[in-house]
Amino acid sequence: MGQVVTVVGGGLAGSECALQLARRGLGVRLCEQRPTKASPAHHGALLAELVCSNSLKSTKPDSAAGLLKWELGLMGSELLEVARTCAVPAGGALAVDRDRFSAAVTERVESSPLIEVVREEVTSIPEGPCVIAAGPLCSDALFSAIAERVGGERMSFYDAAAPIVDADSLDRSVVFEQSRYGGEGAGDYLNCPMGREEYDAFMEALLSAERVIARDFEQADLFCACQPVEEVARTGHDSLRFGAMKPVGLVDPRTGRRPWAAVQLRAESASRAAYNLVGFQTNLTWPEQRRVFRMIPGLGEAEFLRYGVMHRNSFVDTPHTLDATFAIPGTRARLAGQITGTEGYVEAIASGLLAALNTAAELAGCEPVRLPATGALGSLVAYATDPQTTGYQPMHVNFGLFPPLENPPRNKAERRAALAERGRADLAAYVGSRPDLFAGAAR
Repeated sequence: MGQVVTVVGGGLAGSECALQLARRGLGVRLCEQRPTKASPAHHGALLAELVCSNSLKSTKPDSAAGLLKWELGLMGSELLEVARTCAVPAGGALAVDRDRFSAAVTERVESSPLIEVVREEVTSIPEGPCVIAAGPLCSDALFSAIAERVGGERMSFYDAAAPIVDADSLDRSVVFEQSRYGGEGAGDYLNCPMGREEYDAFMEALLSAERVIARDFEQADLFCACQPVEEVARTGHDSLRFGAMKPVGLVDPRTGRRPWAAVQLRAESASRAAYNLVGFQTNLTWPEQRRVFRMIPGLGEAEFLRYGVMHRNSFVDTPHTLDATFAIPGTRARLAGQITGTEGYVEAIASGLLAALNTAAELAGCEPVRLPATGALGSLVAYATDPQTTGYQPMHVNFGLFPPLENPPRNKAERRAALAERGRADLAAYVGSRPDLFAGAAR
């Protein structure tokens, strides 16, 4: 084996990075601290474990999340390919059987002759070329070593996961199958309908329930896509009815009418033996989760296979501490994944792929990767590495990061479709111009 790259972290970014480096003939030493040292959010020792939702979000081609998946397919993402083979019904989204997905990624990594998986904690920045993809739950020792090296102030935010319930414990006389708006995959979700009085009682119980971290949070403390349901409820009595519990497009078969509110459940696996409470990330204590969430119609006897949890995540001030390739200036180390503030499952996969490409380019003496800022990943990278970015906070890909069109359509749907079309064309041209990194990459 020739040149060896150390990859720290066996999550989504680290696993994708290791596989991409190995595809390019580089040896990899992949360090993962689990199961030697546990984390506050993980439950096992498999690589690429999904600790929050099992959804990788929209596959629609005119959405930012759908465009990002297209880009990853063009660039040859290994984990996206695995995700598609482990998909479970989720309408217009890509959701996976989380156990099958993690097991398949682990098998793919461990079967590579160029990857050595080392189960140990890394407490300092490794010597030689390395990618630190330790995630938002990076150990205190390693994060302190990174913070000391980049000279940046440590920052953090709170993240939360939703509970999972046993399908056999659901009351099927109440719960019904339907996706909102009756669109594609009409039966991909289960719905727990609420009347007005039930909703009012539920909101009162939710707001008065005991929390693990007993304080109200400022918005700056929370990542918007994973706010605890009780924190959302604190913003207004109807906030959930117009948010995670919106009943638009749903018809309760018992009444033939739209319910006042509805909790949606998404399958966790292809067997549909377990369901995730969509949008119900929470900071409630476990006894309170049992009490309050069993007030939801259809969940009166729910058995919780996993309770929701809340934990503190950390990230660096990327625009002011890392270079345009997410490297720590003056070192051979670069960061990848959520520790950089690029938030989201697919974004983490993309970040790992990009770190592998830039590391391979550096070792080969080639130009670094400069993705077009008109694409999903390119616009996110431009935001995360722009020194002019102020008040840096974790960010998903979204159309708000894209450069504006010269002559944008007035219609929102048409405008987004035009942005996606431009992004696809620009990335395809760039990939075609870099056969040194992308030859035969598309999957």
